[in-house]
Amino acid sequence: MGENLVYKILRRHIVNGELKSGNTINIKIDNTLTQDSTGTMAYLQLEAMGIKKVKTEKSIAFIDHNMLQQGFENADDHRYIQTVADKYGVYFSKPGNGICHQVYLERFSKPGNTLLGSDSHTPTAGGVGMIAIGAGGLDVSLAMAGKSYSIKVPEVIKVNLIGKLNKMVSSKDIILELLKRETVKGGVGKVYEYSGEGLKYLSVPQRATITNMGAELGATTSIFPSDEKTLEFFKAQKREDEWKELKADEEAVYDRVINIDLNNLIPLAAKPHSPDNVDSIENIGNIKINQVAIGSCTNSSYEDLMKVAQILKGKKVNKDVSLVIAPGSRQVMEMLARNGALGDIISSGARILENSCGPCIGMGQSPGTDAISLRTFNRNFYGRSGTLSANIYLVSPETAAVSAITGVLTDPRKMEIEFENLSVDKFIIDDSMIIKPSEDGENVEVERGPNIKPFPLNVELKNEIVGKVVLKVGDNITTDHIMPSNAKLLPYRSNIPYLSKFCFSTIDKDFAERVEENDGGFIVGGDNYGQGSSREHAALAPLYLGIKGIIAKSFARIHKANLINSGILPMIFCNIDDYNKIEQMDELKIENAINSVEKRRITIKNITKDFSFDVDLDLTDTDVEIIKDGGKLNHTKKYID
Repeated sequence: MGENLVYKILRRHIVNGELKSGNTINIKIDNTLTQDSTGTMAYLQLEAMGIKKVKTEKSIAFIDHNMLQQGFENADDHRYIQTVADKYGVYFSKPGNGICHQVYLERFSKPGNTLLGSDSHTPTAGGVGMIAIGAGGLDVSLAMAGKSYSIKVPEVIKVNLIGKLNKMVSSKDIILELLKRETVKGGVGKVYEYSGEGLKYLSVPQRATITNMGAELGATTSIFPSDEKTLEFFKAQKREDEWKELKADEEAVYDRVINIDLNNLIPLAAKPHSPDNVDSIENIGNIKINQVAIGSCTNSSYEDLMKVAQILKGKKVNKDVSLVIAPGSRQVMEMLARNGALGDIISSGARILENSCGPCIGMGQSPGTDAISLRTFNRNFYGRSGTLSANIYLVSPETAAVSAITGVLTDPRKMEIEFENLSVDKFIIDDSMIIKPSEDGENVEVERGPNIKPFPLNVELKNEIVGKVVLKVGDNITTDHIMPSNAKLLPYRSNIPYLSKFCFSTIDKDFAERVEENDGGFIVGGDNYGQGSSREHAALAPLYLGIKGIIAKSFARIHKANLINSGILPMIFCNIDDYNKIEQMDELKIENAINSVEKRRITIKNITKDFSFDVDLDLTDTDVEIIKDGGKLNHTKKYID
């Protein structure tokens, strides 16, 4: 039997463990990636480990999230990250150089390597044949310190792409189709490996759109083979020496096969408020729109924006629509400026934003009250745009641009256009905004602004835990629900004491105050608790407030890991019916907690309702020790070199 591509790369990176589905293995991490929203905490944690220099092949710190500088906070964070990167041997991508995933794909990606990033969309790099995984900041810090990364060997799902996309149907529609079939929790514990005849028609930017938004499946990552299309991209980036061919064996074994017939695919959209709430543009109908936003790490490539420019050329944006466009990198922006496409975009009435994440993470351009916004982004969670009453639809660049002209959601196939010059033989290469770290980092002084506060640490697990259910929520609670991300709060990502006041504020404005009044407590949740962003702030803020454990029907992968890293118990109902028996403000009690954690089964007494129920802990042996020590940093400090 042959081996799939995922197993081939994992096998080359195993530090310990057996490569068998369901087993836990530790893998070597070649590269790491951080961005400024998660980076400050990650580097504070790195400093606490006491190492002199990072031990990866290459680590890169990007500035792309907190770009609005209304006060000193964001600028101070950027200066801290630049100086700490210089000290510890990390490359630094300056503000304005572009979105981490776009720049990494262009300038740092390498087929066959492993990448761990403190951003959930790190799998973007899977578009060139990498095992690229999103994780919490502490896991990324540990990888920088030379520690291996622990994962369960995933199921590998083969996605067989049949045929060729029709005009005005794009790779965004491929991943939306997969989300429609698999749902936002269907990919938990899985990697999606793409193959089939359709590959020869998909460029690296198109593939990266798919692997980027594969994060919304809850998947560990997604991956394409490294082939002739990949080589074309690397040649254009003058990096062909870093390319190598990588593909699955002829008789490769997979856990499941999904067929997608590209010939029959039509333009799709994800309706509010979930990326898997997918329907066709035709079925949704010509709804009036107020805003269109094009960009993000999903659809901000040169190819994407060249399509947009050619759709907009000679036309004007509808009088009732605000169109904003954010190129993914300085390279993309300069290419568009030099070939005239940027002029066509500006002439249409579009507004040009910085080369950054921008509206995708609520950093400006929030829609108006009750507005409908079409976005080429990857998430449309409730409140993520910064406007709670807004309705966000996720669409392709083609759909977005055509709709910006018509003023209503429009099937892009209604516009006859032949795209030209979507690919180039040679990109403009200028890495002057990527700062190489000092050779002698010991003499670099790290600069810290007054808003940068120490990260919270837990204490060793107590044998008896008592607390009230301070919040009960339903299914698919996102990290945006737990720790909102918007222009007002992002500047405080390095200040957990202040940030914690806004924990769960979009759905329960009294949460933080109630937790404080009750000296912490428990949270009860439904299925897929903690889906979405990798932000460890969604664990650190509850930790600071005194949350002792989360009891849920199931957890999203990254958030569960972040809870363990913080020493917060991630408990799973043995009997889902027990969820219905618990009410907010019930008092719960755990006895013999240490022994119960070691056995991975806890009996919890509901003192208020006078009944007991069991919960499971899906923990490795190492996870158990981390929980007992009060978090991963406490645990690691015992063993750091």
